[in-house]
Amino acid sequence: MRYEAPTTVEAAVSLLSAEAGLAKVLSGGTDLLVQMRMGMMEPDLIVDTKRIPGFGDIVEENGGYRVGGAVPSAELNEHAGFTAMYPGVAEGADLIGSTQVQGRATITGNLCNAGPAADSVPCAVAVGCVARIAGPNGKRDVAIEDIPQAPGKTSLEKGELVESLFFPAKPANTGDAYLRFIPRTEMDIAVAGCGISITLDDTGTCTAAKVAIGAVAIKVLVVDEAAQALIGTKVDEAALDALASACSAAAKPITDKRGTVEFRKEVVGVLAKRAAKIALDRAKGA
Repeated sequence: MRYEAPTTVEAAVSLLSAEAGLAKVLSGGTDLLVQMRMGMMEPDLIVDTKRIPGFGDIVEENGGYRVGGAVPSAELNEHAGFTAMYPGVAEGADLIGSTQVQGRATITGNLCNAGPAADSVPCAVAVGCVARIAGPNGKRDVAIEDIPQAPGKTSLEKGELVESLFFPAKPANTGDAYLRFIPRTEMDIAVAGCGISITLDDTGTCTAAKVAIGAVAIKVLVVDEAAQALIGTKVDEAALDALASACSAAAKPITDKRGTVEFRKEVVGVLAKRAAKIALDRAKGA
């Protein structure tokens, strides 16, 4: 196994593109190193991105924030501007492992590990996060919901890596929230999760919404029907019930030792309703 720590994104892309064997990107390593220790994989090449300028930065851009691909979740949650703009995204990132793990774990790594239960992904999807991908053919921007494809599988091509995540400016009267259900009180994998963003007009009517559910399919799902259940309403009980029903209907979970199909479908609807209430209060400035 070969370890490389390039200092430019071009060098990282070149290394990843040239490797004939299994090449892996190391951002925080909280998934990769565990998988290696468990014998789940043995990369031929590891490319550490932490020495590349910009990969460890959080910068304002066009009213929003660009988060480098190697920014740990602990640092993101300590950034006053980001957490004020997108508290739900920060809350999701804050659920990844222990305090020690959060000092290394990154949203980018959580995304590219392509685990269906990734806590930082649903709310980031809900607020319209876009990944900037660097590769042999240059750079491209992709909505993050289009990156995970199945457990452990992404849409990234050979030689590509996520350089940064862009969180766009938050519209006025907009709130976001993320909730999950776990069997234990701390440090467990979500049985179901839901991220929601809601925008209101001056009358309190919902004019825009986006709903993403996690841990209930092979990847995070955007539920357009759930958003439509809220748009044009005051987000009253009837709208919330329709939201919950849409999320439950969209879920495609499995039964395992942590929950049945029926349980997960029910719980994701309950979480959606509760998350929507939190997002609504935040949109109202509560």
